[in-house]
Amino acid sequence: MEAYVALLLRWNSRINLVAESTLEAVWQRHVLDSLQLLPLLPTTPGSITDLGSGAGFPGLVLAVASGRETHLVESDRRKCAFLLEAARTLGLTQAHIHPQRIEAASPPLAHILTARALAALPQLLGHAAKLLAPGGIAIFPKGRTAEDELTAASPHWTMRVERFPSGTDPAATILRLSEIRPAGATP
Repeated sequence: MEAYVALLLRWNSRINLVAESTLEAVWQRHVLDSLQLLPLLPTTPGSITDLGSGAGFPGLVLAVASGRETHLVESDRRKCAFLLEAARTLGLTQAHIHPQRIEAASPPLAHILTARALAALPQLLGHAAKLLAPGGIAIFPKGRTAEDELTAASPHWTMRVERFPSGTDPAATILRLSEIRPAGATP
């Protein structure tokens, strides 16, 4: 993780990977925030797909910590260059970078889907329905708006919802969602 953070700090001076204001607290704000998802992963084997990977939070961090096959989907080519270099530097042969928009991406169906600070839940659920393998789960860290986003999604989606308090932000919630399907669809 130290090599990853050092690389992030070097690259962030050239391209905007994370907000400059968060660099002083990079371990708490980004690394630990990503690592707190690790205990929420199922114990069964399976791949991770991280949407809007940016600087690799949480996808690249989870690839390092879990050793799982991980697919990182990112449309910004500069950020993809960073992800490729980070995966190479860290020896993450199980990390696969997909330099394209989520709507055009076709990674293998994921057992675990993650996205951090990417979009509101109704939009994320549309991606999850397309990209999750049967029986897969989505893990989405959400801020103060988690309940509002669940309410907005409820007319259009049904799912099993588990809520976990964030260990890095007392006002945030981590959602672990399963059995995701459009409202009215049969299971």
